[in-house]
Formats: sequence, C-alpha cells, structure tokens
Amino acid sequence: MRHLSLRGRWDPIFSPKLMIFLLIVMFFVIMLKTRQLDFWTVPIKVQRPLPANRSSMLSQQSKDFCRFPPLFPEDALEEHYLLDLVAWPKTPPLNTTLSETSSPKNSIFTILPGRDKWHVGDQLQVRIQIKDFRNVAKKSGGDVIVARLHNQDLDAGVSGHVVDHLNGSYTASFPLLWTGGATVEVILVHPSEAVTVLRRLNAEEPDRVNFVSIFKLGSISESLICNICFRPTEAPLCNFTDILTGEPWFCSKPKELNCDSRINHAMGHFDLKLKAEETKLFQSGTNMKVRIESSGPTSINVLANPDSDEPQLQKPEPRPSGYYYNGEWRALVGAAVQNFPDPAAISQCLRGKILHMYGDSTVRQFYEHLVATLPDLNDFDLHSSKMTGPFVAFDSTHNIQVKYRPHGVPIRIKPIATTELRYIATDLDTISGGPNTVVILGIWAHFGTFPIEIYVHRLQNIRRSVIRMLNRSPDTAVIIRTANPKELEINKAVLNSDWYSLQRDKILRAIFKGVNVHWLDAWDMVLAHHHPHMLHPPPPIIKNMINVILSYICPHTTS
Repeated sequence: MRHLSLRGRWDPIFSPKLMIFLLIVMFFVIMLKTRQLDFWTVPIKVQRPLPANRSSMLSQQSKDFCRFPPLFPEDALEEHYLLDLVAWPKTPPLNTTLSETSSPKNSIFTILPGRDKWHVGDQLQVRIQIKDFRNVAKKSGGDVIVARLHNQDLDAGVSGHVVDHLNGSYTASFPLLWTGGATVEVILVHPSEAVTVLRRLNAEEPDRVNFVSIFKLGSISESLICNICFRPTEAPLCNFTDILTGEPWFCSKPKELNCDSRINHAMGHFDLKLKAEETKLFQSGTNMKVRIESSGPTSINVLANPDSDEPQLQKPEPRPSGYYYNGEWRALVGAAVQNFPDPAAISQCLRGKILHMYGDSTVRQFYEHLVATLPDLNDFDLHSSKMTGPFVAFDSTHNIQVKYRPHGVPIRIKPIATTELRYIATDLDTISGGPNTVVILGIWAHFGTFPIEIYVHRLQNIRRSVIRMLNRSPDTAVIIRTANPKELEINKAVLNSDWYSLQRDKILRAIFKGVNVHWLDAWDMVLAHHHPHMLHPPPPIIKNMINVILSYICPHTTS
C-alpha cells in the first residue's frame, strides 16, 4: 500500500515532474473547452520572409501580405524566368490627362505593300500607329492590341501576331491560308495607361475580390471573410493552407467557433479599388476593346499557290495554332483536327473512356455540351448546384464516364461544400491513368486579381501531379485548355482583363513546355472566330473545341 514517507515527501508515483505534467494537461483541456486555444489559428502578422535580391512584379506593400516563397529552390529559379517571360513594356504614369492617352478612334493601321500578288502561304504584314486623343502619335509602347484576318463569306479566320516596337507603332503578321478575300481587323483592348492601372491593382489591391465561408456548429453560425491575401492586422486567422501542396488559404477566425467548423465556400463581394482619375481608362466604346480603322484598304485578294494546294508558310515561327475555314477549325500545330458530325461518332470515339475534367466554368462547358449532345450519356444527380458541380455522367451502352470538378480556391463560385473543394494537384494523384483515361484541365479565369506568382505556384503543383500520373501511365491523355479573350466592361476588365489572361496564358504554356500534354488553344480559337469575344464561347466554337479534344483521344478516326 502506497503512503506518505516518514520524511514528509510524496511517494514516487506523485513526483513533482508528474504533477507539472498533469497541470499542463489540465491547462490545455481548459483552454480547448473555452475555445481560447485553436491549433488552426495563426496571427496574420506572421509572414513568411521574402527571398533576398529577387525581382518581382509586386510592390513593397503587396510583398508584405501577398507573397509566398516557392516550395523548392528550382521553383524559385523558374519563377524568376517566368516573370521575365511576361515582362510588359514600361507604361506611362497616371499623371496624364485623357487627351494624352491612346485613342483607338485616332489610331490607324496600314497594310504594308509586299508584292503585286498575294498567294496562299505568304505572310501579310500590317503596321499600326497609335495616336492619342489629340491626334498626336504616341512615342511609347505597352498598348494591348489583338488582330485577326477573316473572310465572313467563307466563315474563315486566323489570329495575327502583334509585335510592339516600343515607339507607338506595332506590326501585326498573318499567314495567308485560303484563296479569296481576306480582311484585316485590329482591336485596341487597352491603352498602355490602363495597363499601368492593372499593374497597380494587382500589386496593391490583390484582395479586391473576397470570399466568404460559413462556420457552423449546432445553432451557432458565422459568415466570415476568406482569401489568399490578408492585410496585416492583429486579428487571428484560421489557416487552411493545404498540407500537401502548400497552397495558402485563410479565413477570419470565428468569435465563438473553432476553425474546423467551416462548412462551405463562396464568392463574396468585390471593390474595383479604382481611383477617380483611373476610371476614364476603362470606357467601353471609347478606349477599351475598340476597333482601329485603316488609313487605306482593309482587304486583299489571295490567289492559290501555284506550287501546292496546301499552305506552305514562309515563316514557321511564330504561327497560330490553327484557323477556321467553312466554320471548321483546322490545325497548323499538332494533330489534324477531325470532324465528329453526330452523337454516334462522338460516342464511338469515347467508347470505354473515362473523362476527368477539372477547372473553371469554361471547362464545365465541355461537360454540359457532351451531356446535351449524347442521348445515352445521362447526368447522375449528385445534388450539386448546376453552377458549381461536381458532376458525373454515365453511358452504360458505350461504357463512358464523364466527370467534372471545379478547381479549388480561389474559385469565384456560388456556395459549395468545403468537402467538394479539392485542388487539382491532389485529385490527380488519385487517378491511375491508362489508355482509356482522359484528363482535361483549364485553370486561369479566377486568378486575374492576384499577383502572378500565386498562379505560377498553383501550376507548378499541378505539373508535378501530371508528371507523376504520366510516369505511372504514360498513355494517359492530358489536354490543357488555354485562356481566351472575353467581352469587357469596367468590372470585368478590372477583375479579369484580357491583359491578365494573356499573361497567364503565356505562363501556362511555358510551365507545361516539354511535358507530354496536348493543347486546346482557346485563345486562337476565340480570337480567330467572327463571334464577339466571350468568356464562355458560343456553341459553334465549343463544337470545334470538342472536335479538337476528340481528335486527340481518337487520332485515327476517319472523318
């Protein structure tokens, strides 16, 4: 029987060390019970340090609260290279009046004389001169300009390659790919002064779009702000940074609940954060996505190439990925595009296949198109919102499965359960792959408001997972959808400008260069088409995109 010793000390079972341990345990129990201790809570003032002496597109203010160092040294080197890749020419400061900014009405383009006769395979060049609202020629570059060559009667079109000469003049080059008329169209997307604003916003206001999550336990419910980037404050945060990928995500900490009571995610509100003098640079019909007129003829006549029936392009690089003729997309890069004219042809191509689609609503369009087109492909009700997903459809006759899942935060979406929000990289690691597996990825539209390093980090994680999957199963088909130009008004421009999309498009292509993936060039396919630019391309473009996808899956099918 244990007892107090004659010397008045506790028996060894009640030693001082044990008593200290018991007191510590009681302290933690009390703190947890009173919700004063939360292992998922971090003070926002704790930030990861910046690597020294590194160039960045971020201002010092942004570095303080929206900078997350790369996971690996090689990622840091690649990030440095990618920032240089998308470096934009110096743009004017905002101490100018509207009259001194780029004016599409006063700017002109001119078809450069090259020869007496134009033939299929030749290159057409167009010189563009940007002038301001005073009709004075600009002396600096940095304007956002796109161009296309088209023939509406032939339902033909191809995008142009625009070169900035940094002196107010630009050159657009087009391959001549069909016989008959070819009309030039040049569009000023943004004046260079607007790019100055877009740069400032992503450096100083990366949190201008925020997100909300509901934290709920029993009858207690709290709606709180979430984001990648939080400004320095003493308020505690819930740290939801993904432990596998390191993708950062934070929410304000509930007052009464623990961080693990978060049940959903949704887009919150946005604030353009424009200064009064900056709004003038985003006027539809005045200086945003407006056509530039020609100083002379706008069209040429193209003759057949006497040496060949097929286009023999004079300059192999740069070239567009394809062009439209008779409304059908024809590839200039990669595999030939076949036409799958009816549901039977599509079903035969997809027989025995599993399609995994990941991304934003521009990828969701493919799922919706297939379900609407194929009579035997039936959507299985997962009780998810039609605007969010996830979705799955089955065709038992042809043994086809088609799945769609939105990419993880910071997706701008209607409320979706946190259990359904997964990062593409972690989901890809669950796919075995194989000759009957197709993975379609598209992630770009929801990253426009953040520093481009955030997008780079996300793609590096996805690439690692894609490479792991291809190492497991090299015959898995991976198809990546690029960004595309869209309709613009002030809200859309400030939150997701074509300038943001163009930069992310370049980053996407560079990161996956050398990886065995196929490309769906949505940028060229939208830019070359006669339909107005739209975030969600209309059915004729989607049908052509589906033909591209199916041509990668079934490259030997006869059209």
